[in-house]
Amino acid sequence: MSFNRKLLASVLFAGSLFANAASAQTEIKLGHVGEPGSLLALSAEEFARRVNEKVGGQAKIVVFGSSQLGGDSELLKKLKLGTVDLALPSTVMSSEVPLFGLFELPYLVKDRAHMARLRDEIVMPVMAPAAEKDGFKILGVWENGFRQITNSKRPIEKPTDLQGIKLRVPSGIWRVKMFQSYGANPSPMAFSEVFVALQTGVMDGQENPLAQIYPSRFYEVQKFLSMTNHVYTPAYLTAGRSWRKYGPEIQKALTEAAVETQPVIYEIAAKMDEDFLQKLKDGGMQVNQVDQSVFVAASEGIYKDFAAQVPEAKDLIQKAQELAKSGS
Repeated sequence: MSFNRKLLASVLFAGSLFANAASAQTEIKLGHVGEPGSLLALSAEEFARRVNEKVGGQAKIVVFGSSQLGGDSELLKKLKLGTVDLALPSTVMSSEVPLFGLFELPYLVKDRAHMARLRDEIVMPVMAPAAEKDGFKILGVWENGFRQITNSKRPIEKPTDLQGIKLRVPSGIWRVKMFQSYGANPSPMAFSEVFVALQTGVMDGQENPLAQIYPSRFYEVQKFLSMTNHVYTPAYLTAGRSWRKYGPEIQKALTEAAVETQPVIYEIAAKMDEDFLQKLKDGGMQVNQVDQSVFVAASEGIYKDFAAQVPEAKDLIQKAQELAKSGS
């Protein structure tokens, strides 16, 4: 081989190595637990599309759903390690940052318009800085949704109907305490394990938004759907240790896309609630409404415990309740 050919080969080889390294550095991994077609999945896909348009090849969001990169707790650990770049935690945030237990309180969030005010006046100015101190950077506040109860035993019309029900709940101490106070036997469990637990009878029931219940096919192993709307859970687009490695332009694109996606998600979520409720009925589930006032009365103790145990909680509860009235 001539000198020129050797030189050209060396240059091409070096260029190839550089291109591969650059590609590895700019792949941004986003992990979540949602199944295909779920609200979490659609939200992540919409965000990825917007970011990839903005950065024009400098970086690329790659989405890994269905707990491919781990359950919620594992994803938070990986955010801190920098092995996952972005995640969509929900309830589990209350196990890492106590203030996030605010969204474990039953019947705190009135509707999505109320949630938008909570996002702008409580989550981002107060709770997000608390999360950042613990290594989690909140880029956007999306949605997991209003939670309903399914089970294989009986319709749930009042809290006492939960007596003795083995109920899967996500990792969060306040959700466990709430259902214990209602008389259920709640057990935290990774979302990826829930279907089999319901199928085998290890669990009698679970509670989740319709946007998780239908895509996860829980109607195949659950008979009763009770529309309790007991908790509204946000989903937080969250970055971790790897955030610092991205330049200002990429950070700006990620932040802008996260905020732009918020109102889109609320629209998608509202439509999904309608569509999936009908599909669950068509799938054979027996659906009942509940008297929410009875559940609200049974939840007073959780509010008192949270206010007593978490600094700033009392003020945040009061602020949240004021924001509910301000939109009336």
